[in-house]
Amino acid sequence: MKFPLKTTLAACTMLLGGQAMAQITLYQGEGWRGRAVTISSTSDDLRRADFNDRASSVVVEKGRWEVCEDAGFRGACRILKRGSYDSLAGMGLNNSISSVRQVRGNRRVDNEAPAPMPQPSYEYRQRPNERTYEARVTSVRAVVGPPEQRCWVERQQVQSQDNRPSTGGMLAGAILGGVLGHQVGGGSGRDIATVGGALAGGAIGANAGRGGNNTYGQDVRRCENVANATPQYWDVTYVHRGVEHRTQLASAPGEYIPVNRDGVPRM
Repeated sequence: MKFPLKTTLAACTMLLGGQAMAQITLYQGEGWRGRAVTISSTSDDLRRADFNDRASSVVVEKGRWEVCEDAGFRGACRILKRGSYDSLAGMGLNNSISSVRQVRGNRRVDNEAPAPMPQPSYEYRQRPNERTYEARVTSVRAVVGPPEQRCWVERQQVQSQDNRPSTGGMLAGAILGGVLGHQVGGGSGRDIATVGGALAGGAIGANAGRGGNNTYGQDVRRCENVANATPQYWDVTYVHRGVEHRTQLASAPGEYIPVNRDGVPRM
């Protein structure tokens, strides 16, 4: 009689342990804030837990869970896998979850939610009904990122030298040279002098227009490296129950920080 009893107890323990493997926590506020309720078994109507249409963020600790907007798993439903969901608004489920249940096995589903945030985003959030302690901070070091490159566009005056022959100077020189040449000699000699004067005057006038400087505006892109004054995180050392711990926080701590019994920060 003892063997069947032991076997039955072992089977019940395994069954209960398998059911406890799955766990989901619903939070009333986004970012895992506000009132929370943890569920480890099927709940077809969250009104019994006084949490109907109140969830704004979720943490799936274990397993996969189906969450539905109506009681009895009706209406729009989504499958949430293990991870942290800091907001349900993007899935259209903000303040609209009325029933939840575990998804058994590894069966494929078509309504699985987008990939959740990495689990560390929830790591330092206080769990429901979790006791916290004050740990004394012994050192804080702000860690800044690499220098940032800042660029801008400014207007710059540019000068260029014009080596092209001056058409206006060439025409003026040719006319003046022709007039002067026409006054030399007579007959055919005067005609030759006129042509020669025009050619010489044109050459002189064209060369006189070379070498001019043109000034114009041009957009120039400039960059410089600027030191990053904003800390990326704070490297914090603290003591809890005589043991020194180190962690990285997103904001500067005070003289004490809250931790759980194992010394893990709870911000």
